[in-house]
Amino acid sequence: MSAAMDKALMAMSLEEVEEPFDMPDLPEYCSSGENGLSLVGRLLNPDCQKMANLILDMPRKWQKYDKVTGVALTKEKFQFFFKEEHDLIEILEKGVHTYNDWALAMERWVAKPPEDYLQFIPLWVQIRHIPMNHRTVRAITALGEFVGRVVEVVFDPAKAQSQDFV
Repeated sequence: MSAAMDKALMAMSLEEVEEPFDMPDLPEYCSSGENGLSLVGRLLNPDCQKMANLILDMPRKWQKYDKVTGVALTKEKFQFFFKEEHDLIEILEKGVHTYNDWALAMERWVAKPPEDYLQFIPLWVQIRHIPMNHRTVRAITALGEFVGRVVEVVFDPAKAQSQDFV
């Protein structure tokens, strides 16, 4: 009997299903409520960042032991669920997080993520040795856009500059 069952199971294939499963659009099938207090992330180097360790280590690293729960979604993507809004905001406001010496792309969960979701991480860049004739906000912005999208240039030519970078 078990040989016949093994043969039948091996013959089964998802490709043979003629009708796709139609998920009911009912509240009990939707997790949007729980997702509202979560962040989603992506490993930038999954060969060096082990998902299982990340899920266990990040709450400790954030000092949120009993306030956050992690879930592995795929080999590269994860989700952390927070009990309180202020804990979630605190983690996101700290900026880029790393695990095993590699950055993590993390954003707050959204129901309909944009195309560039989890594709970028914000970086604070210091530019040095800018020629005197090009120390303008416009020139510095153009230089920054050479490597990515510029969100803010912290430079005011009318104020004293005590640092050798912008």
